[in-house]
Amino acid sequence: MTTMIKPAPVRKSVTVEVPLDKAFDVFTTGFGRWWPASHSIGKSALTTAVIEPKAGGRWYEIGEDGSQCDWGEVLAWDPPSRLTLAWRIGADWRYDPALLTEVEIRFVALGENATRVELEHRLLENMGETAEAARQALESEGGWSGLLDRYAAEAQRPAA
Repeated sequence: MTTMIKPAPVRKSVTVEVPLDKAFDVFTTGFGRWWPASHSIGKSALTTAVIEPKAGGRWYEIGEDGSQCDWGEVLAWDPPSRLTLAWRIGADWRYDPALLTEVEIRFVALGENATRVELEHRLLENMGETAEAARQALESEGGWSGLLDRYAAEAQRPAA
C-alpha cells in the first residue's frame, strides 16, 4: 500500500494600514492593479486579472489580444471579511477545470485604520504527485509572500 503525505496548506498574512472595507476592495475589485503580469497562464501577455464580485463569479485573466483565460471561480463572497476562490491551476501552471484547490482570504479589522489579511491556500493534495512541488512554489517569494507584498503596497498607496 502506498501512502501519500498530505501537504500542509500555504498560510501567509500581511497587515495593511487601511480600514477593513478598503483592504477588501483593493484585494477584490482592485485585483488587476496589484497582480503582476509575470503571473499569467494565458497565451497572450496579461493585461489585467479579474475577480467577479459574487459567489459563482469567474476568476480569470485578460490578455493583450482580448482573450480570457480562466483561473477558477468565486466560492464565497462575504464582504468585507472573507473571500474564497477555487484555484484550478495545476503545478504545470495550466488551467484544469477538474482540479480544485482553495484560496481563502480573511480580513480582520485591527482598529479603524488597520487590517490583517490572512491567506490560506489549501487542498493541495488534489494536485496528486505534483502537490509538494506546487506547495513549494506557492510558499516561495515568487508565490503568495511576494503577491501579498504587492497587494499591501497597492492597498497603502496614497489616493491620487
